[in-house]
Amino acid sequence: MADSVVLDPVDLHLLRLLQNDARTTYRDLADQVGVAPSTCLDRVTRLRRAGVILGHRLELDPARLGRGLQALLSVQVRPHRRELVGPFVERIRALPESRTVFHLTGPDDYLVHVAVADMADLQRLVLDGFTSRPEVARVETRLIFQQWDCGPLLPPSPPATP
Repeated sequence: MADSVVLDPVDLHLLRLLQNDARTTYRDLADQVGVAPSTCLDRVTRLRRAGVILGHRLELDPARLGRGLQALLSVQVRPHRRELVGPFVERIRALPESRTVFHLTGPDDYLVHVAVADMADLQRLVLDGFTSRPEVARVETRLIFQQWDCGPLLPPSPPATP
């Protein structure tokens, strides 16, 4: 596991703002945080180099791209061996319908978030992309009705002192 990075209140404020809008200019960030733009640039650069900021992503509407049905697939593979993990994950990541893949503990080995056109497309994906694979023992499908993003990810708060 990676070492955590010590963040001060200015770093936390920057991270909160950037997670809400990664396109915010350094000048606007500096104004909102109360530091000079050069300080803001230095801070963000340091956070990138430390691996706290991993990148900037573009968020797309799956429905507008013809993928209006989303689902979570719980996948169990057998045998569940280390040498199968890499190839299986790379195969799933290569499917255009795959959005996210999680390797889990518990009865299911993977949770795969997919976006497809419709129920027939989902059935095709499950049958051709998953259950046709010899290592896949079981797939359970859960449709996503609605999705909400949560607040910015920040480090845990220190425990309150009594």
